[in-house]
Amino acid sequence: MSNSRYDLVDLRLFIAIAEAGNLTRGAERSNLSLAAASLRIKNLEEALGVKLFTRQSSGVEPTAAGKALLDHALRVTRQLERLHGDLQAFSQGVRGKVRMFANTTAITEILPAALGAYLAGHPSVDVDLEERLSPEIARAVADGSVDIGILAGTAAADGLELIPYRRDRLALATPEAHPLAARTEIAFAEALGQNFVSLHAGSAIHGFAEQVASDMGASLNVRIRVAGFEAMCRMIEANAGVGLIPLSVAARLKTSHRIAVVHLTDAWAERELKICVRSREELPVFARELVEFLVDFDRDLPG
Repeated sequence: MSNSRYDLVDLRLFIAIAEAGNLTRGAERSNLSLAAASLRIKNLEEALGVKLFTRQSSGVEPTAAGKALLDHALRVTRQLERLHGDLQAFSQGVRGKVRMFANTTAITEILPAALGAYLAGHPSVDVDLEERLSPEIARAVADGSVDIGILAGTAAADGLELIPYRRDRLALATPEAHPLAARTEIAFAEALGQNFVSLHAGSAIHGFAEQVASDMGASLNVRIRVAGFEAMCRMIEANAGVGLIPLSVAARLKTSHRIAVVHLTDAWAERELKICVRSREELPVFARELVEFLVDFDRDLPG
């Protein structure tokens, strides 16, 4: 091992292949030809004296040694990003990138203003933001795929650092003339027989609603899927169905759309959003600054 020869290109290629589960896609992500990637992995295995992948019909799978290397390789790349971040103040050539996963409400209602203000004041930092379900967010933070997650506080996040962020309550939006519109509150189970207008299938809030219905032994009768909350409210006011919507969104859109908002009595409807990280101390400096910025930016805003 003392004479092992491999570099960061090898480690990043190994990570790309392990995450893709495919040698060809891993090579593409690393901007290498398939032949060059195969040779690098072969040389890496020879340098370490272990087999890193087993071939399967669907691609490749890390061996036990490969899984151990993946854990260390991810730590090395995270530490390198932290090094770049910490030296950013001294080097004009280094750009920082923060990787974030967040749920639907955070992405559509909370983060645009906060991230817009942050990016305006940090021109050398880029943010890679994707929408995910809360359990996926926790897993991605835990395995180092992302630096920061924003998730519902009910999601399992053992071993991670959770920072209280905002409160979010879900409600039922209906057409103004709908029979349920006269109600001030309702249990979600009472609405399961209704036609639903939903966000697209990949949205976090759609996945959450489907899971809630499944836990109740039912399924949502989704008549139409749309790309955003405004389109959802337009379809609801046109009597296409009812929809699950955050109260913060409902308060904003109720003034411009003919919808009624009915509070849900279910305990899960009240959700606390939390910022999730492996450890603030281990984050690159620009990612730590973003966490602090988000907390301070929303500190005086209504939940």
